[in-house]
Amino acid sequence: MTVREALAQVAERLAAAGCETPRVDAELLLAHVLGTTRSGVLAEGERLLDGAEEAELDTLVGRRSAREPLAYVLGEWGFRGLVLDVDARVLVPRPETEIVVERCLALLAGVAVPRVLDVGTGSGAIALAIADEHPGAHVTGVDVSRDALEVARANARRTGLAVEMLEHDLFAGLPEGPWTLVVANPPYVRAGDLDGLRAEVRDWEPRVALHAEGATEAVARGAAAVLEPGGALVLEVADGDAERVAGLLGELGYEDVAVTHDLAGRERVVEGQRP
Repeated sequence: MTVREALAQVAERLAAAGCETPRVDAELLLAHVLGTTRSGVLAEGERLLDGAEEAELDTLVGRRSAREPLAYVLGEWGFRGLVLDVDARVLVPRPETEIVVERCLALLAGVAVPRVLDVGTGSGAIALAIADEHPGAHVTGVDVSRDALEVARANARRTGLAVEMLEHDLFAGLPEGPWTLVVANPPYVRAGDLDGLRAEVRDWEPRVALHAEGATEAVARGAAAVLEPGGALVLEVADGDAERVAGLLGELGYEDVAVTHDLAGRERVVEGQRP
């Protein structure tokens, strides 16, 4: 079977399984098996796959056809120029979360050595991206999940970035500061919305990272106690929840409360500063 034939067959299988982007997924899976890029896959269209490659591809396509997230099947995923280990112990880093990092970097501009706390760090994506793009930042990531912390620490080693990863429950308050900035992508999916999520999310991603009643409120209250004067809080929030969270920050005494839209135009990020 040639690469071109394999690409067509894989895309057909994934489409039949209900995957949203079957052609792109097929190209990425083939690239993974062949040790090349998507462009390389297209350039090698007439190359014959050997038996081992066909077997590996069939295994990976079977996993993806079961709606396992592509990032888990590949074992890694890109986030703001970093390539991170990703598996079922952590959420898949998403494009909207890159906007969270953008807001953090904007707020930290001009601060030479900020102290940054990433609450619910998961794969470490936010913490590592900030450390990568603001070399002077001292960044700490915390998570209640030991499994997630194993992934985050592996990613710190993989990227060579000096980010501290600690076990901590956000409902117990936040680690003692003072922090220049606290950032969180907390579990914000409403309980009633869980069953309506895409199969990749509903059936595969860790529930503890998707839903935890009161997590956003706990981070907002905890940050108010540990931020330095003028320090900032940045939160990713559920679609349609930005106005409520912005109101909460106002009630807690945060100033300069603002909402930022994600790439799809949804109100996704809420920020505020401690007086």
